[in-house]
Amino acid sequence: MFKRKLADILKKRASKIPVLAVVGPRQSGKTTLVRDVFKKHAYVSLETFEDRELARTDPRRFFESLDNKHGIIIDEVQRVPELMSYMQTLVDAEYRPGYFILTGSQNIMLNQAISQTLAGRITILTLLPLSIAEMRTNKLLPQTIEELTWKGFYPRIYAQDLDSVSWYLDYIETYVERDVRQIINITQLSTFRRFIRLCAGRIGQLLNIASLATDCGIDQRTAKAWISVLEASYILFLLQPYHGNFNKRLIKSPKMYFYDSGLVCSLLDIQSTAQLNDHYLRGNIIESMIISDIIKFYYNAGERPHHVNFWRDQTGNEVDCIIHKDGKLVPVEIKASKTIVSDFFKGLDFFTNLSTEKVKIGKGSIIYGGSKNQEREQGTVVSWKDTDRIFK
Repeated sequence: MFKRKLADILKKRASKIPVLAVVGPRQSGKTTLVRDVFKKHAYVSLETFEDRELARTDPRRFFESLDNKHGIIIDEVQRVPELMSYMQTLVDAEYRPGYFILTGSQNIMLNQAISQTLAGRITILTLLPLSIAEMRTNKLLPQTIEELTWKGFYPRIYAQDLDSVSWYLDYIETYVERDVRQIINITQLSTFRRFIRLCAGRIGQLLNIASLATDCGIDQRTAKAWISVLEASYILFLLQPYHGNFNKRLIKSPKMYFYDSGLVCSLLDIQSTAQLNDHYLRGNIIESMIISDIIKFYYNAGERPHHVNFWRDQTGNEVDCIIHKDGKLVPVEIKASKTIVSDFFKGLDFFTNLSTEKVKIGKGSIIYGGSKNQEREQGTVVSWKDTDRIFK
């Protein structure tokens, strides 16, 4: 059991809210976490056919069989979304903080069921694979940024010392065969697999639906639907641009990133750190890894990452990440290089000079592939091992 930062938030919320849901991708550690935090709760998984059928056909008997004074953990609750209607009656009949603990790996189906039945009675927390800070706490960090990027962040790889190449291949197959079919009716799974790989090849780039659809041989409507599926199942996310309060023509298309860099390496058939070092997308993959880690910081604090964007104008000036903090826009640049050079600060300098009475810009940071942290006049230089320092 690795120490997870979300554990304390779970305990605190469970003291006040009757239903807690922990959502996130498969194998991110949701079940392990909730069973460790709520050791005395009864446990049931709706992946099991018998339990799923009982929950669907006779919810009263399902809950009576699990009833106890501590509570119930229901794993993969999106498999029987109608169960939540019955859960609502139990919650309204008796106030028991932290009694129902739910987990789910499909955001669309789970959110629809929750919004229809449990609104006002539930808190939703997101658990992604391990963050860099969690890797550091659990003494899992490798020596180089390339090794971490290639191996990824899924806990099971480290807990069981698994071969990451074969593990990710199995993960992709399981995800496509099981989860995708539950979310949307896709008949051509081979085309969908190709679509995921094409997305990986565009990591860190502005989303161009038309180009993506053409290269995959599908229409734009299907491409948009498939992007939504990949977002809903925590494979990728779209980082939105910041375009307010500036008298400049700004890019308004989102950038596409993946939650896990090891998964990207697998999709791109990168089978070693040496191969990653020579890959033309090395910088983009590392940038995606760091952006994802910033997203994890918010989720691990029980918050939504609404205050994370990027900035880019139509003449090519760009900042990789903008964080809204204390009424200011804080720029963050990400560099894969291990050596600090003056060119690192060009983006920060340009953006800082845009500061006005309406737009307050805070001191920025550079996150890079080296190991030393430094304070510079232009900004704070932070090692990839200490990404969370930018929030301090």
